Amino acid sequence: MPPSQNTSRPGRVRRLLGGVAIVGVLAAAGSIATGHYFRAAQATATAAAAEQAVPVTVALIEPKQTVLWDDFSGRLEAIQRVELRPRVAGAILSTNFTEGALVKAGDVLFKIDPAPYAAEVDKAAAQLEAAKARVVFTQSELERGAQLVGNAVVTRRDYDQRDNANREAIANVKAAEATLQTAKLNLDYTEVRAPVDGRVGKFEITVGNLVAAGTASPVLTSLVSVNPIYASFDADEEVVLRALNSIADASGQRGKLDQIPVEMATSGGLSAKGHIQLIDNQVNGQSGTIRVRAVFRNDDGRLIPGQFARVRMGQPKQQALVMIDERAIGTDQDKKFVMAVGDDSRAVYRPITLGGAVDGLRIVTTGLKPGDRIVVNGLQRVRPGALLKTEVAAMGARGQQASNHSDQDVVQR
Repeated sequence: MPPSQNTSRPGRVRRLLGGVAIVGVLAAAGSIATGHYFRAAQATATAAAAEQAVPVTVALIEPKQTVLWDDFSGRLEAIQRVELRPRVAGAILSTNFTEGALVKAGDVLFKIDPAPYAAEVDKAAAQLEAAKARVVFTQSELERGAQLVGNAVVTRRDYDQRDNANREAIANVKAAEATLQTAKLNLDYTEVRAPVDGRVGKFEITVGNLVAAGTASPVLTSLVSVNPIYASFDADEEVVLRALNSIADASGQRGKLDQIPVEMATSGGLSAKGHIQLIDNQVNGQSGTIRVRAVFRNDDGRLIPGQFARVRMGQPKQQALVMIDERAIGTDQDKKFVMAVGDDSRAVYRPITLGGAVDGLRIVTTGLKPGDRIVVNGLQRVRPGALLKTEVAAMGARGQQASNHSDQDVVQR
């Protein structure tokens, strides 16, 4: 190879590498400039978007007159429960009812053999007649003795004996009358009747069995009254005292308990309205509760003693409470909050404390005041400080038609 060619090759390589380096620098500079441009444009767009008002629906906070209710677990109880036992001994001749049926007071449920007791009635009646005849005889003897004693025909002692015999005969009549009455009662007791209206249980003793009389005798069947029916429950001391104070007059005298509203619902879906019949006279020191008993109508007999029930006891007087739509409530870890509308139309974070519920609305005990405006629709799009574009709606308007089934709002706590 010629010497001139070898000496020129390194120079060409250096020139080629230098050109490549210049192109790389220019490309990098262009990339940096382009990145700065796009970041600046993005920041400008973000700033512009942040100032755009977020469309939301807001509602005005207005206190509402509301009845406060408290829920308790209870059991239904029969007002009257009777264990039917025989009052006389004898053989069961018949059972005159269907197990589980409704019966009326006075209905014959069992019949015990009446023959021995009918004979006792006849015997007692005969003894009474004999006693009455003895009275007639002794009375005539006494009258005759009264005439003779005046003529000194009979002695005073004889007259006294006749008088005593007459008195004894009269007493024997009364004893015979009582014996007859007892015999008639025993005969009547051979028909075991329902003492109250109610639902009868199953047969405990069947036809043909001999039964004894008295409290030691076996139960024939049981009977529970049906209408009305009790619901007993243990209420918090604070709730009961608040209700009692609400019905007290100016002098502190307690008013009628039926002023305290109460409702009941069973696990089977049955519901009823009643009134308080009893508030016990002492507080359970261990649980801090008071035994309360309410009474309900049970005309159709579908409420059964022993059945579980949810009892709602209300306060006698309404209270003005702040209530908001469930949609307006946000959750921040273990806290509840709403977004209020500030004077500058920006969102303001407000922590709140919730109370009970009423048909889609929740009581707010702290955090809001009358006149405040809060976001009720679009809460998920709002952040504290965001500019808001508001549209006003009534509180709970979405569920208003569904909740207007009652003239009086009630709150479950």
